[in-house]
Amino acid sequence: MDYSLSSMSNFTHPDFAHTLAQDPQLAQVLQTMGNIALPTPKQDVYVSLLRAIVGQQLSTQVADSIWARFSKLFEANYPTPEALLSLPIADLRAVGLSQAKATYVQHVANFAQSQDLSFAHISPMTDQEIIAYLQPIKGLGVWSIQMLLMFTLVRPDVLPVGDLGIQLAIKDLYNISQTGKALLEAITEQATAWQPYRSYACFYLWAHRNQTIAHKKKTARTSNS
Repeated sequence: MDYSLSSMSNFTHPDFAHTLAQDPQLAQVLQTMGNIALPTPKQDVYVSLLRAIVGQQLSTQVADSIWARFSKLFEANYPTPEALLSLPIADLRAVGLSQAKATYVQHVANFAQSQDLSFAHISPMTDQEIIAYLQPIKGLGVWSIQMLLMFTLVRPDVLPVGDLGIQLAIKDLYNISQTGKALLEAITEQATAWQPYRSYACFYLWAHRNQTIAHKKKTARTSNS
């Protein structure tokens, strides 16, 4: 199969496709997936942080369900910092948040009352400046802030090495056997070829892994029927 630059010309965003296609394994992923839905910038950093906490260690479907119930606790389905801080933890637990997450979303609300979380204030910062600015919020680790960078601010060159889905996708694609710190180092080294579009590489790796999992489940159901 042709993985040359010309074979990437049908992509909506040919710049990142051309760069990522220099990696033969990733070029195959791009060829298989074609154009996928990519994030668009969102203005509400505060809500994005809340959603990041709600979605920690959950599937998208479960996270969306809990977020829908959480939103209904507030007027116009919008959790203003004042309204969120006025709620008892028990009310937050009742819609599906763990004790820790219920506390963490209120930490975000506290931060929003004392610090500027506007898009206008956040967007001029570098990725590292944003991580340093937001990390004092208890419950927001580097992964959660990286999700903000990728899905809200749509920064092009973020590599969430701590993401389990990315780890498994890269291990499968490149036959990497290392674990622990050695795995993180191997991923970081492999991803150097994707700069300055590591975020887009990850969007494709997530999409490809989800497609592969769905295909395996379908095949298993067919063979068992």
